[in-house]
Amino acid sequence: MKVVGDLAPVADQHGSMADRMTTDCPPESEVTSGAQSSSQDPVRNAPLVPHERAHARLVGIARLAACSPPAETRRKSPERPEYFVLPVRSVLNKCDSNRVPFEWTINPYRGCEFACKYCYARYTHEYMELDGGAFEKKIYVKKDAAALLAQDVSRKYSYSSEKSDGERPDHIAIGTATDPYQPAEREYGVTRACLEELAKREGMSISIITKSNQIVRDIDVLKKIAVRSSLQIDITVTTLRSRLARLLEPRAPQPRLRLAAVKELREAGLQVGVSASPLLPGITDGEGELEAVAAAAKEAGAQWFFSGVLFLMPSSAKQFLPFVREKFPRLARQYEQWYSKNGYAPEDYRRKASERVGRIRRRYGFESRPRVPVNQKLSCSQMALSWDAAAAPPSGAPTMAGLRSCATG
Repeated sequence: MKVVGDLAPVADQHGSMADRMTTDCPPESEVTSGAQSSSQDPVRNAPLVPHERAHARLVGIARLAACSPPAETRRKSPERPEYFVLPVRSVLNKCDSNRVPFEWTINPYRGCEFACKYCYARYTHEYMELDGGAFEKKIYVKKDAAALLAQDVSRKYSYSSEKSDGERPDHIAIGTATDPYQPAEREYGVTRACLEELAKREGMSISIITKSNQIVRDIDVLKKIAVRSSLQIDITVTTLRSRLARLLEPRAPQPRLRLAAVKELREAGLQVGVSASPLLPGITDGEGELEAVAAAAKEAGAQWFFSGVLFLMPSSAKQFLPFVREKFPRLARQYEQWYSKNGYAPEDYRRKASERVGRIRRRYGFESRPRVPVNQKLSCSQMALSWDAAAAPPSGAPTMAGLRSCATG
């Protein structure tokens, strides 16, 4: 990867507490608005308004982002995002939240060009003291990711997970906060470099989620991983309507291309499922629409299927609610009532959606959870990554299905 300019001296390159806790896992509580005292708080947990930013002391990931040099790009389009090289010290990030069924995450990039209107991960840019609206405009490429990952796995990864009382290996989820196969991957290849490193290991538990058919480029290395470790792949398809998909997910590959990727991955012998998350009330939940996605997924060879109702964090609501007012004015009042003060749809709606997903699974013969055969070389059984939306309680934290698909936005 070519870098323009020299790196400025950076303190605290291990990243801020905000980076470790929120890049890949949902925050424990909503971030309050307003500035925090940089003299009293080691890490700011809310983005600053412009006049405060000018006088603020940046720390952690915000400081890293502020001094990240531009990354060279061959792209000439005036609509392309800005690329920067982020000088991180770690690529394997710990996820301590009990809300998700994995211990570690890998996100080769920060920010995502797919620009999905509902993406929950926009708040990760706010932790760099950037507006959530810059999520698709400023993409940060993690420097030396493969070499760092090799060190991280050797130092951090456990083949006897505490969550499983030592019966299973830690699970690594790739693509929880940005899509690992967004357009930047064509130039910088950070995702493939990480996969090549993981392919050298044995007995690991790994999953990938993406909206991109670009993943088929890496079938060779994915097959190597699957021989030595447990590997699950989720392809997100929220709707089969191409015009609607372009509106909701402006720069993501069309649904037909994603389904073709499912088919190609399955023909290569890999374990693949489809995520139809998030389910957008009044937009993608029409009669027969979710069922059509499931039918197409089954035809493509998907082994599992899940969907979760839209969850909106404040940073995402700032982008998504104005979008709804402009493009779906008849739904604006409902969304304001449901999401302006709460990140969740009403409990009754979520319960009915969960029941609907359960019926769909039974109708098409999908597994309720991915069941990935564990290679005989492995000493531990496979951790199921996908949250069972049909069995999930209707209240409380967002389902993994909703979280993970939004995170790839």
